[in-house]
Amino acid sequence: MSPSAIQTQDVDLTAAAVNRKEEAPAAPALAQLDASRLTYTYTTSPRAVPDEAVANAGTETVCTDHMIVADWNVASGWTAPRLVPYGPLSLMPTASCLHYATECFEGLKVYRGYDGKLRTFRVDKNSARMRMSAARISLPVFEPEQLSKLIIALLEVDGSRWLPRDKPGNYLYIRPTMIGTAPQLGVASPREAMLYIIITYLPRLDSPVGGMRLHTSPEDMIRAWVGGFGYAKVGANYGPSLMATADARRRGFHQILWLYGPDGECTEAGASNFFVVWKRKSDGKTELITAPLDDKLILDGVNRRSVLDLARERLAGEIEITERKYTIAELIEADAEGRLLESFASGTAYFICPISQVHHRGRDINIPMGPDGQPGKITSTIKGWMGDIMYGRTEHEWAILINEKQ
Repeated sequence: MSPSAIQTQDVDLTAAAVNRKEEAPAAPALAQLDASRLTYTYTTSPRAVPDEAVANAGTETVCTDHMIVADWNVASGWTAPRLVPYGPLSLMPTASCLHYATECFEGLKVYRGYDGKLRTFRVDKNSARMRMSAARISLPVFEPEQLSKLIIALLEVDGSRWLPRDKPGNYLYIRPTMIGTAPQLGVASPREAMLYIIITYLPRLDSPVGGMRLHTSPEDMIRAWVGGFGYAKVGANYGPSLMATADARRRGFHQILWLYGPDGECTEAGASNFFVVWKRKSDGKTELITAPLDDKLILDGVNRRSVLDLARERLAGEIEITERKYTIAELIEADAEGRLLESFASGTAYFICPISQVHHRGRDINIPMGPDGQPGKITSTIKGWMGDIMYGRTEHEWAILINEKQ
């Protein structure tokens, strides 16, 4: 091995290990995750389908009638996946996920279109990201296409009853999850794991009255860091942030704007990607800016990617699209100079949510909104384009039609 290769291996240990796991060829003796082996056991007692408002008002997340489960162990690989009635999981108290945070998940939605059809949105991107997250947390990897097929199979069974055709414009939330289940204490990669997929209700969070208000993160807390796992969708990213989020809500704000480093780099709004539209200081051009992915500090959001793809395709020549580090000081300066135009968060839960205020160390940065408190022009335009794809107003390759079983 050359000296440069040795140096790279020694310096970039985590990245090298994740890449090796993701790129390693499948062991021929081990069974792979295979959606074609899916078995079906239907519930004999279907649950009553509640109204959306009722479902989201309770203390328990309401799930659909079925879920998909597949088990893995290091000796034999994956079992055949099973579609079974929704219900409790069986875990030993010593399961790896309960002690060492060996858990990752995804979040995406299924939409009942205004044309009566059922669609998912860029499910392939969520599946690929979950494979990456699984590798980062030392869980088994799989072919992303197989996870996508399992998600679609579950939607084919439960979609029609839980998102009826006579209620267009509604959606449900899909949560694929993988956990380490090996019943053995010890800080080591799990020798057993479980993949499961559920479908749930999720409140509508994209239109708070007056826009979302953010409080910057406290100086003694960060959500993610370079060299960590902020780019992977693992449970350990979320639990430690809940205290700061609760405190922000107690103060009258919706979420935290997470700052990073001594310069206060703007990273994420809660667990969503953060965007600003301003007049660029250097040349006065309108610029859409968001934090970059190159240092693996933030999540590669599917909606984030979609916002940037659509803006580059349809707003070329009208606005500049920039992915770079920018700081809270730059935001304050743009506010003082009257250059702030709009801001929004993007994510599965919040979709495209306008931001009207950022509070930082006793100072309010007030961000313009559209007429009557509506999103600004660029925010509403991008949100409209994405909504049209999701709900079937526009045919697009990102929308995957579901062949519903009646």
